[in-house]
Amino acid sequence: MKILINDGIAPEGQKMFETAGIETDLTRIPQEELAAKLPLYQGICVRSATEVRKALIDKCPDLKVIGRGGVGLDNIDVEYAIQKGIKVVNTPAASSRSVAELSMAHMLSLARFLYQSNREMPMKGGEQFDILKKKYSKGIELEGKILGIVGFGQIGREMASIAMGLGMSIMPVDPYVEEATIKMGGGKYSTFFPLKTVSMEKMLREAHFISLHIPNLVKPVLGESEFSLMKDGVIIVNCSRGGTIDEKALLKYLDNGKVASCGLDVYENEPHPDPALLSHPRISLSPHIGASTSEAQLKVSTELAAKVIEALKS
Repeated sequence: MKILINDGIAPEGQKMFETAGIETDLTRIPQEELAAKLPLYQGICVRSATEVRKALIDKCPDLKVIGRGGVGLDNIDVEYAIQKGIKVVNTPAASSRSVAELSMAHMLSLARFLYQSNREMPMKGGEQFDILKKKYSKGIELEGKILGIVGFGQIGREMASIAMGLGMSIMPVDPYVEEATIKMGGGKYSTFFPLKTVSMEKMLREAHFISLHIPNLVKPVLGESEFSLMKDGVIIVNCSRGGTIDEKALLKYLDNGKVASCGLDVYENEPHPDPALLSHPRISLSPHIGASTSEAQLKVSTELAAKVIEALKS
């Protein structure tokens, strides 16, 4: 058995493959060359950078498994692969905490203007300290605020756990989930709370903060009509997928003040985000690093290796 690991893997995951007697190739093959080279392998492991579509699948009659390190499967034609007898596996829980923590980091930064003061302090802090102090002394606490969570899967539930620890009230929205149990704390000190989902309209009208945790959709989940329903001064964070927010509508409502500020880790046109987003004074920015922590990379790699090995051996 030989598999192509096209978007990298932690050494611990590679060692698991070797122990199982599966040859690994960590050569990064460009997307346009995969159709010619992937037929030599029985499996492929990808992250978000590599797409495995119908045309590529048709070129690979010996392909037995497609492994996706991470949650989303929008870069893989899953149903078509399954029809062809190819197993598709992913690691939905491995990076959930990392993504949720980045989302909360953006929220805290936005609430206290850290993203703005970090831009200005190096240039103006020496001579305009008192001016900046006054400018950024009107932050808000998260305690007592309502957090709307769009998408109540693994990551959304982790986000709820963190936010509840800060004293926030949670309004989750998910058409496929009626109620979920949220874990707080660890070990013998863990506590569990049931949370029911609410309608999108109710959440939009009442939430002070909104955080997105959904896969790619046919159209943005937050567009013109959704923005118009939101509370004045709402803060939005998107660490899910580019395209889940209508970026033109977002800029419009940032400029008219309806949206106080926004945190973005993902963009419609990656890796070349709209310059208007990158230069906007009320957007906190990061370069799609939600799942990119040392802990997440290790968990993703070992969980992915275990699932791909099982699929190849079965």
